Amino acid sequence: MESHEQMHSEHHPHATPEMQKHAHHAGHEGHAGHAGHADRFRRLFWIMLLIAVPVVTTSPMFGMILGYEVTGWARWIAPALGTVMYVWGGAPFLTGAVDEIRSRRPGMMLLIGLAITVAFLASWGASLGILHHELEFWWELALLIVIMLLGHWIEMRSLAQTTSALDSLAALLPDEAERVDGANIVQVSPADLQIDDVVIVRPGGRMPVDGIIVQGSAQLDESMITGESRTVRRAVGDRVVAGTVATDSGLRVRVTAIGADTALAGIQKLVADAQASSSRAQRIADRAAAWLFWFALAAAAVTALIWTVLGMPDDAVIRAITVLVIACPHALGLAIPLVVSIATERAAKAGVLVKDRLALETMRTVDTILFDKTGTLTKGAPAVTGVAPVEPFGEDELLALAASAEHDSEHPLAKAIVAAAQERGLDVPASTDFSSSPAIGVSARVGGRVVQVGGPNLLRESRAAELSVADDWRREGAIILHVLVDHVVAGALRLADEIRPESREAVRSLHSRGIHVVMITGDAAAVAEHVGTELGIDRIYAGVRPEDKSSKVRELQAEGRTVAMIGDGVNDAPALSQADVGLAIGAGTDVAIASAGVILAGSDPRSVLSVIDLSTASYRKMTQNLWWAAGYNLLSVPLAAGVLAPFGFVLPMSVGAILMSLSTIVVALNAQLLRRLDLRPAPER
Repeated sequence: MESHEQMHSEHHPHATPEMQKHAHHAGHEGHAGHAGHADRFRRLFWIMLLIAVPVVTTSPMFGMILGYEVTGWARWIAPALGTVMYVWGGAPFLTGAVDEIRSRRPGMMLLIGLAITVAFLASWGASLGILHHELEFWWELALLIVIMLLGHWIEMRSLAQTTSALDSLAALLPDEAERVDGANIVQVSPADLQIDDVVIVRPGGRMPVDGIIVQGSAQLDESMITGESRTVRRAVGDRVVAGTVATDSGLRVRVTAIGADTALAGIQKLVADAQASSSRAQRIADRAAAWLFWFALAAAAVTALIWTVLGMPDDAVIRAITVLVIACPHALGLAIPLVVSIATERAAKAGVLVKDRLALETMRTVDTILFDKTGTLTKGAPAVTGVAPVEPFGEDELLALAASAEHDSEHPLAKAIVAAAQERGLDVPASTDFSSSPAIGVSARVGGRVVQVGGPNLLRESRAAELSVADDWRREGAIILHVLVDHVVAGALRLADEIRPESREAVRSLHSRGIHVVMITGDAAAVAEHVGTELGIDRIYAGVRPEDKSSKVRELQAEGRTVAMIGDGVNDAPALSQADVGLAIGAGTDVAIASAGVILAGSDPRSVLSVIDLSTASYRKMTQNLWWAAGYNLLSVPLAAGVLAPFGFVLPMSVGAILMSLSTIVVALNAQLLRRLDLRPAPER
C-alpha cells in the first residue's frame, strides 16, 4: 500500500519561495478588454442613434417612401451628417476591414466595411446628381451603422459578462492583511506579505494568501475554490487557501505562497487560459467565416452582373450592397466564443476549471472513465474502518483508550485513531508517560493502566496472539493495529484508506449513463478488489507501477474506447497526458495539473458528471448557434440577391440589416441559456 506520508506529500507540495507581486488585481487589464470595448460601442451607438434621426428623416429616398419631399438646404443635412456617421460611426468597421486585408484573413469587418463604403459612395453620387437618385442610401447607411454598432455592443457586453468568474475570483482577496510584527499587528497590503510572515484572519475574514494554520481552528468556507457548499474544519497544521473564509473563529496563518504561487492565482490563470484557448468548434467557425466572405463576394458579383444584364444597373448596386450586408458573419463570429466563454465561467463557479477547451468538447464522447484509487475514489489518508473489542471492553471504550494513548503521536495512523474518537464524540481521557517506538507502536498510561497500540511486533514482544478477525481484514488489505491494556489484548482496530462517500454515487451515476468505470492503483490486489467491490467498479488494474499506468490507458484505447483519466498525483501525470481527456482532482500536484485538460478544484469524484453535462450542453449550444448563423446567411443571401423579384418580393437593404442583427441577438440569447445549467454535485441520497 502506498505510504500515507507519500500521499500527504503529494497532496501538499511545497510552494516555491520566490517573492512575486501579489496577484490581487493580476490580469484585470486583459479581463477588462471586452468591458472597455462594450463601453466604447455603447457610447458610439447612442451618439450615432441621435445623429441617425436627422439623417433618416432628411433622406430624400426615405421621404419618398413615406410620401413627403425633402427640399432646399435640408437636402444636404443627410449627406453632411451621413458623412460624419460614415467616418466616425463606421471607423471601427473600416479599421477592422483594413486589418483583415493586411493579414489576408477576410471576415466580418471587411464585409461591413465594404457594404458601408459602397453605400456611402453611391449616396454621394446620387446627391451630386452623378448617379441615379434611387441610389441615395443615406437613411439605409445610417440604419446599417446604428444596427451594426448595436450588434457589436451586445456582443462585447456578452463577452465581458463571461469574465465575471475571473473578476469574482480576484475579488475574493481582501484589500488589506493583518501581519504579526513582534508584539504589534500591522495593516499591510497583501502584495507586501512575504513567505513565513504570520497573518491574523479575523472571524468572517478572508485568507489573503495560502498558508498553514499555526494558531486556532475554524470552520472554513471553501466553496469559492472547491465548489463544496459545506464548511470544513481546519486546525493547526492544516493548509489554507487564499480567498477562503474563516466563518466562526480567528486564525493565525504562516504564509507559504504569495502572488502567482497561490492556488487562487493559479485558478485565475487556468480560467483565463481556457477562455483564450482555441477549440475544434472555434476553428470550424473561423473557417466558416472566411468561406462566407468569398461566398458573399461571389454572390454580390453574380447579383450585380445578372441585374445589370437585365438592364437594371441601379437595382444591381442596391441588390449587391444588400447581399454584402446580409452575409456579414456577425452571428457566426459570436456563435462559438460566447458559448465556450460562458461554459468556462459556469464551470469555474462550480469548481470545474477548464484548462483546454478541446478536452471539454471531447468529454461528451467519453465512454470509459479511469479512476486512480488513492486520493480520488478514496480520501488518500488512513481512517478507522473497524473496531473489534474483547470483553469486557466495548467499541467506544476501546477506541477512546487507543485515542488517548495515540494523542501525542504525529503518525498518520495515530491521527486517524484520534479523529475517529472525535467523530464519535467520545470522551478521551488524558494520558501520561507517552513513548513511541517506530518498530513497535506507542505506549502511555491512561487512568492508572498501561495502554499500548501497535502492529505485529508489539504482539510478539508481549507474547500475545492476534484476534481471529485480523485474517479477514488482512485479506482486504487493511492495516491492523492491536490495543493492549496492561499487556493483555483488549481489541483490534482496522484502518484503511477510506472510500469517499461521494464515490458510490459517482460510479452509480456513470453506470446509469452507460459509461464503463475502471480503477487503477499501485496497491495490492486485495486492497483494490475490496474497494472495487464496494463501489461496483467494472474493471480493476491493481499493482500497477506509476510508469505503467499510461500503458493501461493505451490498452483501453486499443479496445476502441474513448478514455477520461482522473487522478491527483505525480505518478498519474503520464496517464493523464495519454488519456483522451485528463482530469486532475482535488489538491493535486502541479505536475498532475499541468498534464490535465480539466481541473476539478474539489475532491468530489461526482464532479466528473458535471464535466460531462457541461460538455454535452455546450456542444448542443455550439451546434444550434452554428446552424442558426450559417443557415440564416445561406437562406437570406438569395433573398437579398432578388431571386423572388419575379414574384414581386425584393428584400430591402434596411430590413436585411435588421434581420442580420436579430440573428446576432438570437445567438447571444441562446448562449446565455447555458447560465441556467446547475453543475454542482447533488447531495448524496
